[in-house]
Amino acid sequence: MQPRCDELASRILDGAKSRNWKIAAAESLTGGLLADAFVRIPGASDVFLGSAVTYDIKAKASVLGVDGDLLDKEGAVHPEVARQMAFRTSRLYRQRQYGDRVLGLSTTGVAGPGPDGDKPAGLVYIGISVPANTGADARRIVAAKLRLSGSREEVRRLTVFNVLQLVTQLTTLTEE
Repeated sequence: MQPRCDELASRILDGAKSRNWKIAAAESLTGGLLADAFVRIPGASDVFLGSAVTYDIKAKASVLGVDGDLLDKEGAVHPEVARQMAFRTSRLYRQRQYGDRVLGLSTTGVAGPGPDGDKPAGLVYIGISVPANTGADARRIVAAKLRLSGSREEVRRLTVFNVLQLVTQLTTLTEE
């Protein structure tokens, strides 16, 4: 799976660079693996801004600005949490020279080996906040639910792979 992740990450970085986009992530269960998927690629610093590892539920609220009431009610493993994490990271890393061109990515879920309360191991939500293509387009923010199986490490790695795949489905970054 690593060669495929490297290929996808490289193509995403190249596509983002050609669009003058930047990429930032907010990670929970992946704990930096998503950032690693990008920084493994030479030249990633031209596009990849960083990753906020907000493993703790309170950090999702205090660092990223995810709605605290939502976190209290639903917990961290929820599609709206993934959407907010993706959108908020695009804002966290935004700088004047980038405008609204930061692609925000997020991961939240249960890596295992056992469940987290009523959330089973392998339940993961990934979020993507896609910049508008033109001034007339609106930013697109989506979440996808994953049901993964395997060891804790396999769930974490499969999550990264699925984020990379979803980015390629939602954008044309790999087609340019």
